Amino acid sequence: MHQIYGLSVAKLYPLYVAKVERKGRTTAELDEIIEWLTGFDDAELRRHIDAGTPLDEFFAAARMNPSASLITGVICGVRVEDIEEPLMQQIRYLDKLVDELARGKAMEKILRQPVA
Repeated sequence: MHQIYGLSVAKLYPLYVAKVERKGRTTAELDEIIEWLTGFDDAELRRHIDAGTPLDEFFAAARMNPSASLITGVICGVRVEDIEEPLMQQIRYLDKLVDELARGKAMEKILRQPVA
């Protein structure tokens, strides 16, 4: 088992907050992309953060968005669509969404919504 799987959401979340806020984005936007990806509502997300849920359990409880497979690109030098381990791919999907948010991408594009 990869050591990142045991990393708690409570330790990772503040790192994500710092990254997006440094780039002028908000915690509300971060929460929106996490909730879009995982299917959690705000209360469920807060419970996982407060409980320090490890990433493997966090993603096991998630109801992954069917559009998550539309997330493509490179994170940490690896194409997310080519990652074979499902849990690692889910973690990297989240990393990719946070990266897109921090880079200023429009929320509609981050959330893979059709442009009207």
